[in-house]
Amino acid sequence: MALSKLTFFTHLKLLPKPHPHPLSIISLRSLSFATPEEAAAERRRRKRRLRIEPPLNSLRHQQPPQQQQPRSPQTNPNAPKLPDPVSALTGSRLNLHNKILTLIRQNDLEEAALLTRHSIYSNCRPTVFTCNAVMAALLRQSKYSDLLSLHRFVTQAGVGANVVTHNLLINAYIDCRKTDTALEHYKQLIENAPFNPSPTTYRILIKGLVDNGKLDRAIELKDEMLLKGLDPDPIVYHYLMLGQAKIGNGDGVFGLFEELKEKMGGDFFDGVVCGDLMKGYFLRGMEKEAMEVYEEAVGEGSKYRMSAVAYNSMLDALSKNGKFDKAVELFGRMMEQHNPPRKLTVNLGSFNVMVDGYCAGGRFKDAIEVFNSMGEKRCRPDTLSYNNLIEQLCNNNMLPEAEELYKGMGEKGVSPDEFTFALLMDTCFRDDRPDDAAGYFKTMVDSKLRPNLAVYNRLVEGLVKVGKVDEAKSFYDLMIGKLKMDDASYELMMKALFDVGKADEVLAMVGGLLRDEGLEFSSELQEFVKGELGKEGREEDLVKLMEDVEREKAEAAAKEAEAAERAKASARAAVSSLLPSKLFGNKEEVKEGEEDSVAETPSETGSVDAVPAEEVMVGEIRSEVEAKSDVTSEQATAS
Repeated sequence: MALSKLTFFTHLKLLPKPHPHPLSIISLRSLSFATPEEAAAERRRRKRRLRIEPPLNSLRHQQPPQQQQPRSPQTNPNAPKLPDPVSALTGSRLNLHNKILTLIRQNDLEEAALLTRHSIYSNCRPTVFTCNAVMAALLRQSKYSDLLSLHRFVTQAGVGANVVTHNLLINAYIDCRKTDTALEHYKQLIENAPFNPSPTTYRILIKGLVDNGKLDRAIELKDEMLLKGLDPDPIVYHYLMLGQAKIGNGDGVFGLFEELKEKMGGDFFDGVVCGDLMKGYFLRGMEKEAMEVYEEAVGEGSKYRMSAVAYNSMLDALSKNGKFDKAVELFGRMMEQHNPPRKLTVNLGSFNVMVDGYCAGGRFKDAIEVFNSMGEKRCRPDTLSYNNLIEQLCNNNMLPEAEELYKGMGEKGVSPDEFTFALLMDTCFRDDRPDDAAGYFKTMVDSKLRPNLAVYNRLVEGLVKVGKVDEAKSFYDLMIGKLKMDDASYELMMKALFDVGKADEVLAMVGGLLRDEGLEFSSELQEFVKGELGKEGREEDLVKLMEDVEREKAEAAAKEAEAAERAKASARAAVSSLLPSKLFGNKEEVKEGEEDSVAETPSETGSVDAVPAEEVMVGEIRSEVEAKSDVTSEQATAS
């Protein structure tokens, strides 16, 4: 049957449209590349780029497109700056980055920080990644003051911080036990930064809070992390469970474990909490169940992923609950399985746990041997690790072994800190080696470290006890301008000098205190000196000294005022000699015609009070010169 033309076209429209074959789509998409291998390489490159540099929509404060954003006539200078993208680390900036990394590997952190500072205002400005590398190196060596100084400098220079920068700063505050400051910086990060905190941020904060006995605040921070949409982190729960175990709360350990299981959907395979579960069972006296967790975690066919942190937690649980032989066995397995960079089963914490375990059992030679074997597994000890072992050796009358460790620090590129020298100094005094103790203190000062007042007082007291008052006085003269001493420190040194009949040196010390405006000679200290001088019948010497110092200060103030006045007069004389005499109104040298011309000027302008331009100029010059002279006078008086 024949169809009409209209019916035929209508029938065609109703027919289903054929779907393109998937192979045809693939062939069309791959037409932009010469070969399928190039297309695959491009896809891998894009995935790698997204891993390194997140897309712009991950920023919390996303800006609208430029064509829709109205141009503001004024920009806020205090607005947070966006950090540099990874793509900025190219060309000369990448060369600078590599050069600074080389200095860090050579342990020349001072030069690395100095080069970073000098490059800030050069044509090759360092990226935030370079600044972070230097600050991380300073953090590893516990140089917190240098880290904070560098951070302040790059922030003022306008280098946009990223989340790693904030994490480094928070970590430094945590290490210095300034948890309140760290939390305040976290609050500023939440409110002002153009990005969200990372899981590492919460790990650092929660670990620091747990270590400083603020477990309740750490749990609140964990809840904040979950409210912000971040996935539950087993590492965070590990720190919290460890905190519950430290206070002996086994129920708290298992409560957090059940919460983690619920958040993870039942089963999870991260073995980082296995050691904490063992500690919880040990707290409940359930040794059998604890060892079952151990066998399940490290036995054949284990379902758990065991990292170095997970192994360390189990080592700690075994060594502190009477199972150190099992810990030694597990540590041997970890050393065999360690195959960097493919598999990492030991780290610095592993060696620290084993050193503590050996020392607790009195096996100090084994502890030293394990400590020295770090280099075999590409682990490098830090200052805290050295201090830990040196302290345990010193406490067990093994000073020669502790000194051998101290000497090896320089060979491994580790710098001792104030605590290292204080340990060695105190042990030398205990072993009747005062000269060596004084040598360690002097080495600490020469290394540009900053001993606190307690260490200084222990040095002076130790030297005075063995009759080395002159040496103690020399250290007083060395530290008087570097430490803010209290009355007890002054009295300690003065009493030692009085006891050996050196009252004149005490008076010289008092004179230095009176003449230095930055030091205070308190009334209590004054009464102490009067009492000691009274035993020798020399009370008037102190009164005379104080009167002489007051007279010297008055004479010095008078000389400064006189010098300022002379400077002011000489400035006026210099101006007078440079200007023509007629500008100062000297009528005798002015001709009659000039007088008439000057006299006719007011009548021409119609103003009786009009002043010639020359006199106005002279008045302004005189005012400026007098103002500068006054400033010079004030500066001279202030100095």
